[in-house]
Amino acid sequence: MRIKQLAFQNSTWRSVSETPAFTASQAQLVLAFGERKCLEDIQPYEYLRDLFPSADIVINSTSGEIYQNTVHEGTIIVTAIEFDKTVVRTTKIDIENHFQSAAAGEQIAQVLLADDLAAIFMISDGGRVNGSDLIAALNKHTGDKIPISGGLAGDEARFEKTLVGLNENPREGKIVGIGFYGTHLNVGHGTMGGWDVFGPEREVTESEYNVLYKIGDKAALDLYKEYLGKYADELPGAALLFPLSMRATADSEPIVRTILSIDEAKKSMTFAGELPKGALVRFMKANFDRLIDASASAAQYSMKLFDTPPELAILVSCVGRKLVLGSRTEEEVEAAREIFGAQPVMTGFYSYGEISPLNPQARCELHNQTMTITTLSEK
Repeated sequence: MRIKQLAFQNSTWRSVSETPAFTASQAQLVLAFGERKCLEDIQPYEYLRDLFPSADIVINSTSGEIYQNTVHEGTIIVTAIEFDKTVVRTTKIDIENHFQSAAAGEQIAQVLLADDLAAIFMISDGGRVNGSDLIAALNKHTGDKIPISGGLAGDEARFEKTLVGLNENPREGKIVGIGFYGTHLNVGHGTMGGWDVFGPEREVTESEYNVLYKIGDKAALDLYKEYLGKYADELPGAALLFPLSMRATADSEPIVRTILSIDEAKKSMTFAGELPKGALVRFMKANFDRLIDASASAAQYSMKLFDTPPELAILVSCVGRKLVLGSRTEEEVEAAREIFGAQPVMTGFYSYGEISPLNPQARCELHNQTMTITTLSEK
Protein backbone atom coordinates (compact mmCIF):
# COMPACT_ATOMS: atom_id res chain seq x y z
CA MET A 1 0.00 0.00 0.00
CA ARG A 2 1.28 3.42 -0.99
CA ILE A 3 -0.36 6.69 0.06
CA LYS A 4 -0.26 10.35 -0.92
CA GLN A 5 -1.87 13.17 1.04
CA LEU A 6 -2.54 16.72 -0.07
CA ALA A 7 -4.50 19.55 1.49
CA PHE A 8 -6.36 22.64 0.37
CA GLN A 9 -5.55 25.31 2.94
CA ASN A 10 -5.24 29.09 2.81
CA SER A 11 -6.63 29.13 -0.75
CA THR A 12 -4.02 26.79 -2.19
CA TRP A 13 -3.32 23.09 -2.68
CA ARG A 14 -0.14 21.66 -1.17
CA SER A 15 1.41 18.23 -0.76
CA VAL A 16 1.30 16.87 2.80
CA SER A 17 3.06 13.50 2.48
CA GLU A 18 3.84 10.75 0.01
CA THR A 19 5.17 7.24 0.54
CA PRO A 20 7.95 5.99 -1.76
CA ALA A 21 6.99 4.70 -5.21
CA PHE A 22 3.45 6.07 -5.06
CA THR A 23 2.02 6.38 -8.60
CA ALA A 24 -0.95 8.74 -8.87
CA SER A 25 -2.29 7.12 -12.05
CA GLN A 26 -2.55 3.78 -10.26
CA ALA A 27 -4.34 4.92 -7.08
CA GLN A 28 -7.61 3.03 -6.68
CA LEU A 29 -9.25 5.07 -3.92
CA VAL A 30 -9.26 8.75 -2.92
CA LEU A 31 -10.87 9.98 0.30
CA ALA A 32 -11.45 13.74 0.48
CA PHE A 33 -12.71 15.19 3.76
CA GLY A 34 -13.53 18.90 3.73
CA GLU A 35 -15.47 21.71 5.38
CA ARG A 36 -18.85 22.04 3.65
CA LYS A 37 -18.63 25.67 2.47
CA CYS A 38 -15.07 25.08 1.29
CA LEU A 39 -16.25 22.10 -0.79
CA GLU A 40 -19.07 24.19 -2.26
CA ASP A 41 -16.67 27.00 -3.19
CA ILE A 42 -13.81 24.87 -4.53
CA GLN A 43 -15.79 22.06 -6.23
CA PRO A 44 -12.68 19.84 -5.99
CA TYR A 45 -13.76 16.80 -8.01
CA GLU A 46 -12.34 17.82 -11.40
CA TYR A 47 -9.01 18.77 -9.83
CA LEU A 48 -8.79 15.42 -8.07
CA ARG A 49 -9.89 13.50 -11.18
CA ASP A 50 -7.02 15.02 -13.14
CA LEU A 51 -4.55 13.96 -10.43
CA PHE A 52 -5.94 10.46 -9.91
CA PRO A 53 -7.50 9.36 -13.21
CA SER A 54 -8.18 5.73 -12.26
CA ALA A 55 -9.42 6.15 -8.69
CA ASP A 56 -12.85 6.07 -7.16
CA ILE A 57 -13.08 9.50 -5.52
CA VAL A 58 -15.20 9.84 -2.37
CA ILE A 59 -15.79 13.36 -1.02
CA ASN A 60 -17.69 14.38 2.12
CA SER A 61 -18.27 17.41 4.30
CA THR A 62 -17.04 17.46 7.88
CA SER A 63 -17.13 19.20 11.24
CA GLY A 64 -13.33 19.35 11.26
CA GLU A 65 -10.51 17.67 9.33
CA ILE A 66 -7.77 15.48 10.84
CA TYR A 67 -4.27 15.25 9.39
CA GLN A 68 -0.65 15.72 10.45
CA ASN A 69 -1.65 14.83 14.03
CA THR A 70 -3.80 17.96 14.27
CA VAL A 71 -7.37 19.15 13.78
CA HIS A 72 -8.11 21.72 11.08
CA GLU A 73 -11.14 23.77 10.03
CA GLY A 74 -12.01 25.24 6.66
CA THR A 75 -9.69 22.87 4.80
CA ILE A 76 -9.86 19.79 2.54
CA ILE A 77 -7.62 16.81 3.24
CA VAL A 78 -7.16 14.28 0.45
CA THR A 79 -5.77 10.78 0.96
CA ALA A 80 -5.04 8.77 -2.22
CA ILE A 81 -4.39 5.04 -1.75
CA GLU A 82 -2.59 2.71 -4.13
CA PHE A 83 -3.14 -0.91 -3.09
CA ASP A 84 -0.83 -3.73 -4.16
CA LYS A 85 -3.22 -6.68 -4.04
CA THR A 86 -6.55 -5.36 -2.77
CA VAL A 87 -9.46 -4.59 -5.12
CA VAL A 88 -11.77 -1.64 -4.38
CA ARG A 89 -15.41 -1.34 -5.50
CA THR A 90 -17.85 1.43 -4.67
CA THR A 91 -21.56 2.14 -4.86
CA LYS A 92 -23.75 5.21 -4.26
CA ILE A 93 -27.35 5.47 -3.09
CA ASP A 94 -29.56 8.57 -3.11
CA ILE A 95 -31.76 9.15 -0.06
CA GLU A 96 -34.52 11.72 0.48
CA ASN A 97 -35.45 11.00 4.10
CA HIS A 98 -34.61 8.71 7.01
CA PHE A 99 -37.43 6.28 6.17
CA GLN A 100 -35.35 5.06 3.19
CA SER A 101 -32.31 4.19 5.29
CA ALA A 102 -32.91 0.47 5.71
CA ALA A 103 -33.57 0.02 1.98
CA ALA A 104 -30.36 1.93 1.24
CA GLY A 105 -28.37 -0.41 3.48
CA GLU A 106 -29.88 -3.44 1.77
CA GLN A 107 -29.05 -2.10 -1.69
CA ILE A 108 -25.45 -1.31 -0.73
CA ALA A 109 -25.00 -4.81 0.70
CA GLN A 110 -26.41 -6.43 -2.43
CA VAL A 111 -24.01 -4.50 -4.68
CA LEU A 112 -20.89 -5.02 -2.57
CA LEU A 113 -21.36 -8.59 -1.36
CA ALA A 114 -18.96 -11.17 -2.83
CA ASP A 115 -17.11 -14.22 -1.57
CA ASP A 116 -13.85 -12.26 -1.24
CA LEU A 117 -15.34 -9.12 0.39
CA ALA A 118 -13.01 -8.26 3.27
CA ALA A 119 -14.48 -5.03 4.68
CA ILE A 120 -16.90 -2.16 4.03
CA PHE A 121 -16.27 1.52 4.72
CA MET A 122 -19.35 3.77 4.72
CA ILE A 123 -19.63 7.52 4.13
CA SER A 124 -23.20 8.75 4.54
CA ASP A 125 -25.23 11.92 4.47
CA GLY A 126 -25.47 13.07 8.08
CA GLY A 127 -28.80 14.90 7.96
CA ARG A 128 -31.32 12.68 6.20
CA VAL A 129 -30.22 9.20 7.21
CA ASN A 130 -31.28 6.99 10.10
CA GLY A 131 -27.82 5.59 10.69
CA SER A 132 -29.13 2.87 13.00
CA ASP A 133 -31.44 1.48 10.30
CA LEU A 134 -28.75 1.81 7.64
CA ILE A 135 -26.24 -0.21 9.66
CA ALA A 136 -28.81 -2.76 10.85
CA ALA A 137 -29.68 -3.53 7.23
CA LEU A 138 -26.00 -3.84 6.29
CA ASN A 139 -25.42 -6.19 9.22
CA LYS A 140 -28.42 -8.31 8.31
CA HIS A 141 -27.49 -8.73 4.67
CA THR A 142 -23.81 -9.39 5.36
CA GLY A 143 -24.66 -11.88 8.11
CA ASP A 144 -22.74 -9.85 10.72
CA LYS A 145 -19.59 -11.37 9.22
CA ILE A 146 -18.09 -8.41 7.34
CA PRO A 147 -16.30 -5.62 9.27
CA ILE A 148 -18.11 -2.33 8.65
CA SER A 149 -16.94 1.13 9.69
CA GLY A 150 -17.11 4.76 8.57
CA GLY A 151 -19.02 7.90 9.50
CA LEU A 152 -21.82 10.34 8.79
CA ALA A 153 -20.81 13.56 7.05
CA GLY A 154 -20.75 16.74 9.15
CA ASP A 155 -21.35 20.45 8.76
CA GLU A 156 -19.27 22.07 11.51
CA ALA A 157 -21.79 22.85 14.30
CA ARG A 158 -24.26 24.40 11.86
CA PHE A 159 -26.45 21.31 11.24
CA GLU A 160 -27.72 22.90 8.02
CA LYS A 161 -26.82 20.28 5.40
CA THR A 162 -24.18 17.66 4.73
CA LEU A 163 -22.58 16.67 1.44
CA VAL A 164 -21.34 13.36 0.03
CA GLY A 165 -20.15 12.47 -3.46
CA LEU A 166 -18.78 9.50 -5.40
CA ASN A 167 -16.92 10.38 -8.59
CA GLU A 168 -18.63 13.78 -8.63
CA ASN A 169 -18.76 16.90 -6.50
CA PRO A 170 -20.62 16.16 -3.28
CA ARG A 171 -24.32 16.88 -2.76
CA GLU A 172 -27.02 16.29 -0.17
CA GLY A 173 -28.75 12.95 0.26
CA LYS A 174 -25.95 10.60 -0.81
CA ILE A 175 -24.64 7.42 0.83
CA VAL A 176 -21.43 5.78 -0.43
CA GLY A 177 -20.31 2.25 0.31
CA ILE A 178 -16.69 1.22 -0.31
CA GLY A 179 -15.89 -2.49 -0.52
CA PHE A 180 -12.38 -3.94 -0.10
CA TYR A 181 -11.77 -7.37 -1.65
CA GLY A 182 -9.12 -10.07 -1.31
CA THR A 183 -7.19 -11.91 1.36
CA HIS A 184 -4.25 -9.52 1.70
CA LEU A 185 -5.92 -6.69 3.63
CA ASN A 186 -5.79 -6.44 7.43
CA VAL A 187 -8.59 -4.27 8.85
CA GLY A 188 -8.83 -3.20 12.48
CA HIS A 189 -11.45 -1.23 14.42
CA GLY A 190 -11.61 0.58 17.71
CA THR A 191 -14.25 2.83 19.23
CA MET A 192 -14.37 4.38 22.70
CA GLY A 193 -16.28 7.18 24.39
CA GLY A 194 -14.79 7.99 27.77
CA TRP A 195 -17.94 9.48 29.32
CA ASP A 196 -18.99 8.88 32.94
CA VAL A 197 -22.47 7.48 33.60
CA PHE A 198 -24.58 8.51 36.57
CA GLY A 199 -28.08 7.94 37.90
CA PRO A 200 -30.26 4.83 37.47
CA GLU A 201 -31.05 3.16 34.16
CA ARG A 202 -34.55 4.02 32.95
CA GLU A 203 -36.84 2.86 30.14
CA VAL A 204 -37.82 4.94 27.11
CA THR A 205 -41.62 4.88 27.17
CA GLU A 206 -42.42 7.28 24.32
CA SER A 207 -40.28 8.18 21.31
CA GLU A 208 -40.40 8.66 17.55
CA TYR A 209 -37.22 7.79 15.66
CA ASN A 210 -34.69 10.21 17.22
CA VAL A 211 -37.14 12.33 19.25
CA LEU A 212 -37.48 11.32 22.90
CA TYR A 213 -40.72 12.28 24.66
CA LYS A 214 -40.90 10.25 27.86
CA ILE A 215 -38.53 8.33 30.14
CA GLY A 216 -40.46 6.19 32.57
CA ASP A 217 -43.51 8.22 33.62
CA LYS A 218 -41.85 11.62 33.18
CA ALA A 219 -41.47 14.01 30.27
CA ALA A 220 -37.94 13.52 28.93
CA LEU A 221 -36.92 17.17 29.13
CA ASP A 222 -38.26 17.60 32.67
CA LEU A 223 -36.29 14.60 33.92
CA TYR A 224 -33.20 15.72 32.04
CA LYS A 225 -33.36 19.16 33.67
CA GLU A 226 -33.63 17.56 37.12
CA TYR A 227 -30.33 15.78 36.54
CA LEU A 228 -28.58 18.78 35.01
CA GLY A 229 -29.25 20.97 38.05
CA LYS A 230 -27.55 24.34 37.58
CA TYR A 231 -26.59 23.41 33.99
CA ALA A 232 -30.28 23.32 32.99
CA ASP A 233 -30.20 27.10 32.60
CA GLU A 234 -27.52 26.71 29.91
CA LEU A 235 -29.57 24.47 27.61
CA PRO A 236 -29.44 23.64 24.76
CA GLY A 237 -25.67 24.24 24.69
CA ALA A 238 -25.09 22.34 27.95
CA ALA A 239 -26.63 19.21 26.40
CA LEU A 240 -23.30 18.40 24.73
CA LEU A 241 -21.81 17.86 28.19
CA PHE A 242 -24.55 15.38 29.12
CA PRO A 243 -25.32 12.79 26.41
CA LEU A 244 -27.29 9.59 27.02
CA SER A 245 -26.02 6.03 27.28
CA MET A 246 -28.49 3.72 25.53
CA ARG A 247 -29.04 -0.02 25.38
CA ALA A 248 -31.56 -0.95 22.69
CA THR A 249 -32.38 -4.12 24.64
CA ALA A 250 -31.40 -5.53 28.03
CA ASP A 251 -28.84 -7.75 26.27
CA SER A 252 -27.24 -4.97 24.20
CA GLU A 253 -23.95 -3.21 24.83
CA PRO A 254 -24.44 0.49 25.67
CA ILE A 255 -23.88 3.09 22.97
CA VAL A 256 -23.91 6.88 23.25
CA ARG A 257 -26.49 9.28 21.86
CA THR A 258 -25.80 13.02 21.40
CA ILE A 259 -28.55 15.57 22.09
CA LEU A 260 -29.02 17.91 19.12
CA SER A 261 -31.90 20.07 20.33
CA ILE A 262 -34.70 20.43 22.87
CA ASP A 263 -38.34 21.43 22.55
CA GLU A 264 -39.62 23.30 25.59
CA ALA A 265 -43.23 23.18 24.42
CA LYS A 266 -43.31 19.40 23.83
CA LYS A 267 -40.85 18.63 26.66
CA SER A 268 -38.88 16.54 24.17
CA MET A 269 -35.25 16.07 23.10
CA THR A 270 -33.90 15.30 19.63
CA PHE A 271 -30.85 13.05 19.27
CA ALA A 272 -28.25 12.29 16.59
CA GLY A 273 -29.43 8.69 16.33
CA GLU A 274 -32.46 6.54 17.00
CA LEU A 275 -33.82 6.07 20.54
CA PRO A 276 -36.41 3.29 20.19
CA LYS A 277 -39.30 2.77 22.60
CA GLY A 278 -38.28 0.23 25.23
CA ALA A 279 -34.60 1.18 25.13
CA LEU A 280 -32.78 1.60 28.44
CA VAL A 281 -30.99 4.90 29.04
CA ARG A 282 -28.69 6.50 31.61
CA PHE A 283 -27.37 10.03 31.83
CA MET A 284 -23.71 10.71 31.16
CA LYS A 285 -21.32 13.58 31.85
CA ALA A 286 -18.06 14.77 30.35
CA ASN A 287 -14.73 13.78 31.85
CA PHE A 288 -12.09 15.56 29.77
CA ASP A 289 -9.15 13.31 30.66
CA ARG A 290 -11.19 10.17 30.04
CA LEU A 291 -12.37 11.48 26.66
CA ILE A 292 -8.75 11.88 25.58
CA ASP A 293 -7.71 8.54 27.09
CA ALA A 294 -10.56 6.92 25.14
CA SER A 295 -8.87 7.93 21.90
CA ALA A 296 -5.73 6.06 22.94
CA SER A 297 -7.84 3.02 23.85
CA ALA A 298 -9.58 3.11 20.45
CA ALA A 299 -6.17 3.15 18.76
CA GLN A 300 -5.06 0.16 20.84
CA TYR A 301 -8.20 -1.82 19.95
CA SER A 302 -7.76 -1.00 16.27
CA MET A 303 -4.33 -2.70 16.25
CA LYS A 304 -5.29 -5.93 18.02
CA LEU A 305 -5.24 -7.89 14.77
CA PHE A 306 -1.92 -6.45 13.55
CA ASP A 307 1.54 -7.95 14.01
CA THR A 308 3.14 -4.74 12.73
CA PRO A 309 1.91 -1.12 12.79
CA PRO A 310 -0.88 -0.36 10.28
CA GLU A 311 -0.17 1.63 7.15
CA LEU A 312 -3.28 3.84 7.29
CA ALA A 313 -5.46 4.99 10.20
CA ILE A 314 -8.81 6.71 9.53
CA LEU A 315 -10.09 8.59 12.58
CA VAL A 316 -13.78 9.52 12.80
CA SER A 317 -14.69 11.47 15.92
CA CYS A 318 -17.95 13.16 16.91
CA VAL A 319 -18.61 16.88 16.53
CA GLY A 320 -19.95 16.74 20.09
CA ARG A 321 -16.53 15.70 21.40
CA LYS A 322 -14.91 18.55 19.46
CA LEU A 323 -17.30 21.11 20.93
CA VAL A 324 -16.86 19.74 24.45
CA LEU A 325 -13.07 19.44 24.31
CA GLY A 326 -12.63 22.87 22.73
CA SER A 327 -8.97 23.88 22.83
CA ARG A 328 -8.05 20.36 23.97
CA THR A 329 -9.49 18.68 20.85
CA GLU A 330 -6.10 18.01 19.28
CA GLU A 331 -5.10 16.04 22.36
CA GLU A 332 -7.32 13.14 21.33
CA VAL A 333 -5.63 12.99 17.92
CA GLU A 334 -2.21 13.21 19.57
CA ALA A 335 -3.19 10.42 21.98
CA ALA A 336 -3.92 8.13 19.03
CA ARG A 337 -0.61 9.02 17.38
CA GLU A 338 1.30 8.18 20.56
CA ILE A 339 -0.20 4.69 20.44
CA PHE A 340 0.39 4.19 16.72
CA GLY A 341 3.91 5.57 16.61
CA ALA A 342 5.24 7.17 13.44
CA GLN A 343 4.24 4.42 11.01
CA PRO A 344 0.65 4.91 9.84
CA VAL A 345 -0.56 7.78 7.72
CA MET A 346 -3.44 9.38 9.63
CA THR A 347 -6.52 11.03 8.17
CA GLY A 348 -10.09 11.55 9.31
CA PHE A 349 -12.87 13.94 10.17
CA TYR A 350 -15.34 15.07 12.81
CA SER A 351 -18.77 13.64 12.10
CA TYR A 352 -22.48 13.56 12.90
CA GLY A 353 -22.20 9.85 13.77
CA GLU A 354 -19.55 7.15 13.89
CA ILE A 355 -19.87 3.67 12.36
CA SER A 356 -17.91 0.82 13.91
CA PRO A 357 -18.09 -2.39 15.94
CA LEU A 358 -17.58 -1.80 19.66
CA ASN A 359 -14.76 -4.36 19.55
CA PRO A 360 -13.23 -6.72 16.94
CA GLN A 361 -15.77 -9.47 17.72
CA ALA A 362 -18.91 -7.27 17.89
CA ARG A 363 -21.43 -6.32 15.21
CA CYS A 364 -21.30 -2.85 13.74
CA GLU A 365 -23.30 -0.03 15.36
CA LEU A 366 -23.96 3.67 14.90
CA HIS A 367 -22.29 5.65 17.67
CA ASN A 368 -22.30 9.25 18.88
CA GLN A 369 -19.71 10.98 21.04
CA THR A 370 -16.99 8.39 20.32
CA MET A 371 -13.56 8.34 18.73
CA THR A 372 -13.73 5.59 16.11
CA ILE A 373 -10.62 4.37 14.30
CA THR A 374 -10.28 2.10 11.26
CA THR A 375 -6.80 0.77 10.51
CA LEU A 376 -5.71 -0.73 7.18
CA SER A 377 -2.61 -2.59 6.11
CA GLU A 378 -1.78 -5.01 3.32
CA LYS A 379 0.00 -8.26 4.16
